[in-house]
Parts: sequence; structure tokens; C-alpha cells
Amino acid sequence: MLTVWAIEGIPEIVAGDDLAAIIGDACAGQLENGDILAITSKIVSKAEGRVRHAADREQAITDETVRVVATREHPGGITRIVENRLGIVAAAAGVDASNTPDGTILLLPDNPDASATELRHALESRFGIRLGIVITDTLGRAWRTGQTDAAIGASGVRVLDDLAGTRDASGKLLEVTAPAVGDEIAAAADLVKGKASAMPVAVVRGLARLLDNDAPGARSLTRTGPTDMFRLGTDEAWREGHDAGLREGRGE
Repeated sequence: MLTVWAIEGIPEIVAGDDLAAIIGDACAGQLENGDILAITSKIVSKAEGRVRHAADREQAITDETVRVVATREHPGGITRIVENRLGIVAAAAGVDASNTPDGTILLLPDNPDASATELRHALESRFGIRLGIVITDTLGRAWRTGQTDAAIGASGVRVLDDLAGTRDASGKLLEVTAPAVGDEIAAAADLVKGKASAMPVAVVRGLARLLDNDAPGARSLTRTGPTDMFRLGTDEAWREGHDAGLREGRGE
């Protein structure tokens, strides 16, 4: 049986806080062997000092950007959809002004997989049990409206459940099926954490089968380079093809 609940009692996090100790105090008496903690990336960013002045937002987006995927004008300015340093394609490179003090913005953690590993080791040592950690962030989705939480960091848990070689309920061989369970854990946790509840950590119980100390982190979920089938936005791809055709016509 799958059970998911949010952890109460976590205070506002500031740079330099011992996040493992704070989460551990809030979770004391509630964790069991095989549990997975889903932790909102914002509190990781705050503890790691990934806070900037709101006035520096556009420069922060530029600094976090590896390549621009698409830009769209709107009444309030320009939205930039970019690939950030973590390989994640997101609006504004994941730079966010929500759930942070007025006048500040948050950058994503510098290395969410490493942060997840550090938290897991500290909490496993404190409680003497085996845990998984998933660090979550809210992302939009191509071709679908709205946002959902996804895994941007992970440790001790498989984020991809490769079912290739097994059979479905009808006995048919599965060849490429691989549920992104890291993202599913993040989305399930968000249902109980919410966006304005001040409860940035949730416990997911019932998925101990996914625990694996040797599993790759959440970065393994990101399509980059030759596996990226959607490298550009539609307008940008059309313009690039059009310009290439003109150059070819001119014999360049």
C-alpha cells in the first residue's frame, strides 16, 4: 500500500542551516526502513545560499542558461525557455520568486543529486534505517498546460523503473516501458505538500522496492545532446530551417 503525508514543523530555512538536522527533528518518530523523503528544492536552495536579489533576476537567468530553446513575448516582458546548467529545460532556467522573502529570488541547487546524497547519508546515520531521497521542483510540460512536480535530484532510489524484458498482464513482452518513478514520487508528494502550506517535505511509504544505493541520480532522467528530440521551440526550428535554406540557395 502506498502512503504519502507531509511533515509539519519545518521552519523558514536560511543560508547555512543544517537542513538534515532540521528535517530529522521534524521527522523524528515517523520514519521507517524503506521510506522515501520528497524534499522541495527551495529549502535546499535556501540552506545552500542560492538566494539572489530580485533586481538581479534577468542576469541570474542568463548566468544559469546553457542554451536558449525558445523565447516568447507577453504583456509583462519576455519568457525564456532555456536549458540550465543541470540539463533541465524550464522557463527562466528554474529561477523562482515564489516561497522566498520579498525582494529575493531562488536559484536551483548547484548539484541536486549531491545534495540528496548528503541528506540521505545524514538521515540514515541518525535513524539507523535505509532511506531514499528525491528533491523536487515544479516544471511545465511541452504540449500540456499546467505544471507538476518532478525529480531534479535523487539518492538511494531508482528514478527510472526499467520494465524492458518483463511481461504485461496479458503476457505481452515489454520492450521499452520505463516509468519515470522519480517524477511520479515527486508529483504524489506535491499533492500533500501543496504550494502554500509551508510543508516542504513529504514521506512516501510503500515503495521500498525502488531503493537502490547504486542507482543514478535524477540527472539521468534528463534528455540532452543526441537524445534531445525537441531541441528548439517550433518558431525557432522553423526560422533555423528557413535560414539554412536561404544559405543553401545562395550557395553558402
